[in-house]
This record gives sequence, C-alpha cells and structure tokens, in this order.
Amino acid sequence: MTGYSEDSLIEQPAIAMLGELGWQTFNALHEFEQGSSILGRESKAEAILTARLRLFLQKFNPTIPKRYLELAIQDLIRDRSRLSVAAANREVYLTLKNGVRLSIPDNRTGGQKPEVVRLIDWDNPDNNEFLVCSQFWVTGEMYTRRADLVGFVNGIPLVFIELKANYRRLETAFTGNLSDYKDAIPQLFWPNALIILSNGSQSRIGSVTAGWEHFTEWKKIGSEDEPGRVSLEIMLRGVCEPSRLLDIVENFTLFQEVPGGLIKLVAKNHQYLGVNNAIKGLTESQRQPGKLGVFWHTQGSGKSVSMIFFAQKVLRKLPGNWTFVIVTDRQELDEQIYKNFVSAGVVTEGRAQAESSQHLRQLLSEDHRYIFTLIHKFRADNKGKHPVLSQ
Repeated sequence: MTGYSEDSLIEQPAIAMLGELGWQTFNALHEFEQGSSILGRESKAEAILTARLRLFLQKFNPTIPKRYLELAIQDLIRDRSRLSVAAANREVYLTLKNGVRLSIPDNRTGGQKPEVVRLIDWDNPDNNEFLVCSQFWVTGEMYTRRADLVGFVNGIPLVFIELKANYRRLETAFTGNLSDYKDAIPQLFWPNALIILSNGSQSRIGSVTAGWEHFTEWKKIGSEDEPGRVSLEIMLRGVCEPSRLLDIVENFTLFQEVPGGLIKLVAKNHQYLGVNNAIKGLTESQRQPGKLGVFWHTQGSGKSVSMIFFAQKVLRKLPGNWTFVIVTDRQELDEQIYKNFVSAGVVTEGRAQAESSQHLRQLLSEDHRYIFTLIHKFRADNKGKHPVLSQ
C-alpha cells in the first residue's frame, strides 16, 4: 500500500469524527481544478477563507457598514512576514479574541464612534461556522505544501492536524513535516490556535512555538475520574468539539516572554479539566460558602499557568469586581509565580507584591486585580487582632 493510502486509513476516520462533532467537511485536493476555487480563494497563497469570513461578519455585525467590515478583514489578512511566527500569531490571536476596533461615522452627532468588529462568537458556538478541509494546498514565497487537515472557524484556520500512518513514529510528524510547513507556508500559522499530531494510536497537541517535548497527550474528555486513553478519537472529542475548541482558544491560551523569546502556551489536559472544575466551584460557591475545592498538581505540571488560566477566565466570563490573592510560603516561590504572571502580560501593576503586613493590608483595602503575598504577612497586631479590610 502507498503511504498516502495508509494515511487515508487515519485521515478518513478523523474526518468522519469531526463531521460527527458538527464540522462541515470538504476535500480540497482538487480545489482549483476547474480554474476558480470552490472555497472562494483567489490563489493558494491565501490561508484565510475571506469569502466565508465576510458572510459571518455581515451576519454577526449587522449594524456596522460593509466597508468597515472590509477594513476588519484587511487588518486580519495583512502580511506579517516581517514578524516572527510567534509574534505574528500573538498579534492575530489578540485580534481574534478582542475583535477589530474601528471608528465609524456617528449619524446622530456627526462625529465618530468606536465600534468593535467581532470575528468569532465566543459565547455561542452554534453561531459560528466550523469547516475542516482535507488535503488543503497552501503556497508560500517559494514552495507549495499540502496540509492533511485544516480546521477553519468562520474561514479562519485555527486547527492544523498532521497525520501519519500508524506504523510511523509520531515524532516524524513534527521533525519531518510540521517544521517544514512552518518555514514554507508561515501564513497558515499566523492565525493558528493549536496543532494536533497523530498516527491514529498516538496523538499529541501543542502550540505553534512548542518543541516536540512540549507536545502533550490528551487522555480524558470530561473528568479526571475517566480512565486515561491515548487515541485520535479522544483527542478530537476532547479538543475539537466546537464549544471545547472555542473555550480552549479563548480562555486557555497564553503568550509568555521567556529568556529564549516569545512562546505560546496551550492548556494541558489536566489544566483544562481542573480550571473548569474550579470555575464551576466558584459559580456554585454561594450555596457552599468558602468551599471552592483543591486543584492538586505534581511538581513541574504548571501550577502558576493554571492560576493564570483560572483568573483570566473568571475576569473575562464571570461578572464581578474580582481580586485574586496569590499566597505562598516561600520567598523564591512568590518571586517565581509573580514573574510568571508578569511575563504573560497579566499583571501590569508595579506594586502588586506585598512588601510587609502593612502593605498587604493597604493592597487588600484597595481595588487591585492581583495581589501576591507570603502567608506570614497576614499576621495580627500585638493584641492578637487583625482589622477587617474588606467585606
């Protein structure tokens, strides 16, 4: 059997599974055979399906004139080849997450008014279009490549899936294919949300900046109590089901400045399940005051990143004037966690770390999003009392 037919034994079940999950499916191998693209692309160099994106924008932003929607599209598809893939990906991600901000004429005042063109309906997955294209051709500056599966949301390529025959080592999907794709057709990865590599029996997920060692398995779908299973089916059900995909992209994606440069983090399986359990506990906390739960981590499993995911999702999705107090018991741990929050662009205040008990009391009595402190700074006064700082 040829390598392609072997890969088809993996590819066709994956397409069928995505169809079952609610994705439209399209074989793009012969997309340009009749001259014009069935997907509406003018050339293979286009990575974003602008015709489909335009239809969504008109439906989802009905009060914004079409010419301004075109400006939003141009902002999204503009050339970012002078940026690193990581920097381009962060720029596009923030646009997708927060929308395109424009000033449009205000007929009532004669002036300008601010508007936000939303590219994805994060709150209502059913309002979006999910399309997976197999054998999708993309042309870069010098080379043309054919991707196995590309998942588009409203015409935007958020999911890249590279498949190998089940007798091939999965690592070759990274070293032999993905690395080449990122060099040859970088525009496909500027909007990318996550990457899945699989040979059917083994599957891993990672970000556009992740090295092979940071691609991880996704063994459980809904609960830590499930028996862990490593398979392409579990990966697709756990990550690509539309509401889960949008949740991961919106709330479980971070960019961090580290000594080696900018990196992108996508939640691991235990972080996604644990944070959402904590969110559920928070929403139910009025019925069981003070009992949020315990989110236990092993060493090196991303405690501070889980904290960031949790806090950021609460601030974005749950109404309220939230303050998060991060309490540790060692100076070096306090410094480490604080630096992780800062490097992810989450904390922008200069004095979010409590320098003394008095400073901690001041911070707690003010309006701050984040406060970092060592536990002993909650000490009482000489009379054994601690003042009420906030009700």
